[in-house]
Amino acid sequence: MDGGFKIARIFGIKIYLDWSWIFIFVLVTWNLVALVFPSIHPEWSFGLTFAVGLSASLLFFASVVAHELAHSLVAKARGLPISEITLFLFGGVSNLQKEPTSPQEEFIMALVGPLTSIILGVSFLIIGLFLIGSSGRFLFSPQTSLSQIGPVPTLLFWLGPINIFLGIFNLIPGFPLDDGRLLRSILWAATNNLEKATKYASFGGRAVGWLFILTGIFMAIGANIPFLGADPLGGLWLVFIGWFLNNIARQSYEEVIIEKRLEGVAVSSVMNREFSFVSPDITVSDLVYQKIMKTDSKAFPVVSGEDLVGIVCLDDVRKISQDEWEKNTVGKIMTPKDKLDIAYPEENTMEVLEKLVAMDICQLPVIKDGKVVGMIDRKDILEWVQLHLGKKD
Repeated sequence: MDGGFKIARIFGIKIYLDWSWIFIFVLVTWNLVALVFPSIHPEWSFGLTFAVGLSASLLFFASVVAHELAHSLVAKARGLPISEITLFLFGGVSNLQKEPTSPQEEFIMALVGPLTSIILGVSFLIIGLFLIGSSGRFLFSPQTSLSQIGPVPTLLFWLGPINIFLGIFNLIPGFPLDDGRLLRSILWAATNNLEKATKYASFGGRAVGWLFILTGIFMAIGANIPFLGADPLGGLWLVFIGWFLNNIARQSYEEVIIEKRLEGVAVSSVMNREFSFVSPDITVSDLVYQKIMKTDSKAFPVVSGEDLVGIVCLDDVRKISQDEWEKNTVGKIMTPKDKLDIAYPEENTMEVLEKLVAMDICQLPVIKDGKVVGMIDRKDILEWVQLHLGKKD
């Protein structure tokens, strides 16, 4: 996992924070501490306001984790592998390593997330009402009532609506938001074709993205949008969200296209049989000047006799200074065979691509009877998919 760090492991699922999450966490906390809670409780000290604001932000993001865990646990219960959840700029995402196997499975997985958020939101509100002991007075004059209650109920009355909003937001029919996946499950059941269903659902996702972008632009230039007003900052934020939704809708469709095109395709059909290997005894200098700089390859199998003993790549070279190149051999800087992941000619190409993506590497050696028979590269796989677009319905 690049670009973030692990904070927990829950039910066997790793929870990561992407670095972009820090930005939104700071923004939400600042908004609560500087604007929201001071407007309700001007009598609070800065220390109390900061403590309540920080607690509200942490509990909100814990709610986002609960939302994603609901998706993930249902997926795991139905045999779909989920390795991690990542919190990032726009919330959270579960790393579903395989597409659902049926429309019914996707429908249940998609629905449980928004339901979790809405149930959490309602629960926070109920607990808050119980604590203040006067639900009628609160409902008739919420601003007055909020100013008269303590820190914990105030926090709960902020968490309730924000979780309900999160659940409703995920019911916007834009793939890959939850309701977009609900829409895809219905289209999938109707057409019996996952690719077509994804195509139509992703069009919906991109349409929602463009709607957000256009609405945000109008808000930014001063147009008064019903329910949203004419907030320039809010408009820019809406443009950003729309751009994000547009991109992930397109990427999600492309991922399904790749998976469908690679369905049943063996590594032997895609791998590159024309590859260059090196001996563990050559110097790093020879590797750089005779191989890396004279070929398009950035990784090379290291072979002794006919047997694979490791692999060496450009990143290995970068780990030592240039004046050490003549003094070190490839055998000293390579990744040895016992620490390598490898591919086999009969292996499914989609599974190999998932392995390459999960490990964040570009290529793997293909082994048969202990000998290297080819290399399989992310770029080669994607080029193969491009060449075979349109050949499956």
